[in-house]
Amino acid sequence: MKWGVATALLGLASSLALAPTAAAEPDPPATSWTADLHSGESAGVVLDGDEARIDPATAFVAVTEDAPTGATAQPTGLLTFPARTLPAATDHVAVTVTGRVPAGTTATVDVRARRPGGGWTEWVPAAPAPSGPAVPLPVASAEVQARLVLAGDPADGPAVREVTLTAVPAPPGRAESDERESALSYHVFATREGLVGGRTANGHVIAERDHFVALPSRRALSPRGKSDYSVRVCARGRCAFAPVWDVGPWNTRDDYWNPSSKRQEWRDLPQGKPQAQAAHQDGYNGGRDQYDRKVANPAGIDLADGLFWDALGLKNNAWVDVEYLWTGAEHLARVRDATDVHAAPDPAAEVVGFAAGRASVPVQCARDGWLRVGPGQYVAAAAVPDPPQVGDCPRTAP
Repeated sequence: MKWGVATALLGLASSLALAPTAAAEPDPPATSWTADLHSGESAGVVLDGDEARIDPATAFVAVTEDAPTGATAQPTGLLTFPARTLPAATDHVAVTVTGRVPAGTTATVDVRARRPGGGWTEWVPAAPAPSGPAVPLPVASAEVQARLVLAGDPADGPAVREVTLTAVPAPPGRAESDERESALSYHVFATREGLVGGRTANGHVIAERDHFVALPSRRALSPRGKSDYSVRVCARGRCAFAPVWDVGPWNTRDDYWNPSSKRQEWRDLPQGKPQAQAAHQDGYNGGRDQYDRKVANPAGIDLADGLFWDALGLKNNAWVDVEYLWTGAEHLARVRDATDVHAAPDPAAEVVGFAAGRASVPVQCARDGWLRVGPGQYVAAAAVPDPPQVGDCPRTAP
């Protein structure tokens, strides 16, 4: 079955157009393209001929975006398409999904936009038309990316043949940045993920002493091997930088770091308070998570074993300070290989932290072959293959 979007898009484009004047330039047309299923990065999705289906061997388990609280989790797969550069900035994208979607299964699309500073907005779920309108993006951007999300019983689940996207040009003056000056930071409870040999939501196979984190919303899930969404986790006087490669703990639709107006679910909770914490401490939702399970701890982040034991020196689950780096305006750069974080730009300086390989770090300034990534936190410039252009770090008196 196929849902058309032409009528909805014409109406949307008309509503966004400026009032015509004699000297006005004509509004650029909407841009449509069909995603190449074979070029997408698969995590829990397999191509059967020209159809994308759920792969039961690699799918992760989650509830769908629009399922009610207490709904049963289903095998879920992601197919992330290459980013698309557009002839004009867009702030609305409509999607059309062509294929078979049996009752009780879903085939939806997440969309995100490139920010002026080079980072990405969070993924925004888009309902295939005419179920919903073109999804509004947080910023106007000339570069967007989409991923197909399949959920249901793999034996009789969705089979998608085609995904078409249509970007509507943004009106002049539309905001091009939603970044804060400083990244959001919250004090949350951390648990150790473990699960060595298993697969994360983005398809990464968990290794012994691995270095990544899980957050309870796929809106901030990095593609496999990428660090588009990274965090700085601090505890016991040490800090670790790591990418977000999994979804959890407890919930999968709890982007608790976002304000209530943007939070996907549990909007009556304070910003920065995970639903699991509210359930465990305050009896919120009857003390249960989105699956109707009794919440046994207040966790808002999972840490892979190497991050938990080695980087932070934790022995038991603990409260930590987490900075959600993609929410700030600082320049982020990817670390090539795992490296220590020093207290000063000197290899002999005290080691105060750790940056996981392929994590993003906020580069503030440079000095003598070192990059400052936080107050009293430096990494060797050689560990960051493509650093941003930043000024020199000030020299302090001896």
